Amino acid sequence: MRANPGGQIAAEEVIGRDPLIERLWRVLSRQSVLLTAERRVGKTSVLKKMQKECPQGTLIFYRDLEGVRTPLEFVQKVLEDVDGNLSGGDRGKSRARALMKSLGGFELGSIIKFPASAEPDWKALLDATIEDLATFQKQRVLFFWDEIPLMLFNLKERYSEELAMDVLDSLRALRQHHPSVRMVFTGSIGLHNVLSSLKRGGYANAPVNDMFSVDVPALSDRDARTLALRLVQGEELTPADPDELAAHIATAVDRFPFYIHHIVDGLTEKDEHSAAAVDAIITDRLTDAQDPWHLRHYEERITTYYEGPIVPIAFAVLDRLATADGLSFAELRNAVDAQIATTEKQDVHDTLDLLKRDHYLTQHPQDGTYAFRVPIIRRWWRFNRGL
Repeated sequence: MRANPGGQIAAEEVIGRDPLIERLWRVLSRQSVLLTAERRVGKTSVLKKMQKECPQGTLIFYRDLEGVRTPLEFVQKVLEDVDGNLSGGDRGKSRARALMKSLGGFELGSIIKFPASAEPDWKALLDATIEDLATFQKQRVLFFWDEIPLMLFNLKERYSEELAMDVLDSLRALRQHHPSVRMVFTGSIGLHNVLSSLKRGGYANAPVNDMFSVDVPALSDRDARTLALRLVQGEELTPADPDELAAHIATAVDRFPFYIHHIVDGLTEKDEHSAAAVDAIITDRLTDAQDPWHLRHYEERITTYYEGPIVPIAFAVLDRLATADGLSFAELRNAVDAQIATTEKQDVHDTLDLLKRDHYLTQHPQDGTYAFRVPIIRRWWRFNRGL
C-alpha cells in the first residue's frame, strides 16, 4: 500500500471504516443522512467505498457539488445521473427528457445542456427527473451529494436566500414524496452555517429534520496505527522499529488519514525514518508559507461563513484556547471582553456552540471546559496567529 496524499483512495485501501459504513447502511435503510465531519478526516473516501461496495439492489449516484452555482446546473447533474441509468425504452417514456427537449435542452455525449431561458423551470425538471427515477428504477436509490452546503452558499450569494431556501424545501418534499429515494448531504462546511444565514433572512422551515445526523470521527488508535504501518511498509521505509514509528505518526497527526498519508510520503524524501523526522515534517508543513495542507481554510471559513458579532468573538476564543486549553465559559468570556469593547453573553454562547458544531472545539463532559478538538489544528492556529 503506497502513500497517496490528497489523492483518491481505492476502496480496498480505506482502513478502519467498516463499522461506520455498517451503521450508515443501517440508517439509510430507513431515512436520509446528514454526514458531518471535520476536513481531512476521510468522509469522501467513506462515500466512495460505499459506492464501490454497495449491496445488490442498491443504486448510488455520487456527485461533488462544490462548483455548482445555479439551480439549473444542479438539476442538470441529477438528470445526467438518472437518465444515464434508464433503458432506451424508459428514456422514450421519460417525463424529464420530454420537458428537457421542450425547454431547448440538448445532449453532448453523456452531458446535458440547457439554455439560460430554462432557468425558471429548474424545479419542474427536478421533480420530473425524480419521478422518472421512482417510476423506472426498481432498486433503492441513494444520492451522495458532497459539498452541498457550498452549493447552497453559492446559490445564496449569486441569487438570493429565497432561492437557496427553495432548493432545500424542494429536496425535502422529494424525500417525503418518494420514500425509495435517500439523500446523503456532506461537505467541508457545516450545513448549519448556511441554514443560520437563511434563518436570519426569515426562513422558518426545518429542511433537514427528517435526516439522521452521523459524525465521521478520526480513526481509532488501532486503525490509525495500522494505516501508518501499511504505508511505511508499502513505501519500504527503514525505521529501527516500524511499529513504534507507525504509532508515533498516528498520534502526531491526531489519527487523520489525510495527514498520515502526507507524513509517510514526506518520509520517503528523508534519509532518516524516525520520530524526529516525523516531527520535523509536521513543523515544516505547519509553518510553510505555501500552506501545503490548506490549513488557512480554518481561518478563512470564519470570515466567509460567520456573520455579525460572531466573527471577532470566534477569533478571540480560538486565540485564547490556542495558548491555554481547558478553559471555562467565564474564562473565555473574560478573554473576549478583554479584546472586544462590548459583548453580549448570549453572543459568546452562540459562538462557542457554532465552533463546536464546526469541529473547532470540544467541551469536557464533566466540568464543561473548552479545548481545541484537534491538537494539530491548535498548533497551526498558534503558529499562524503568532501566539
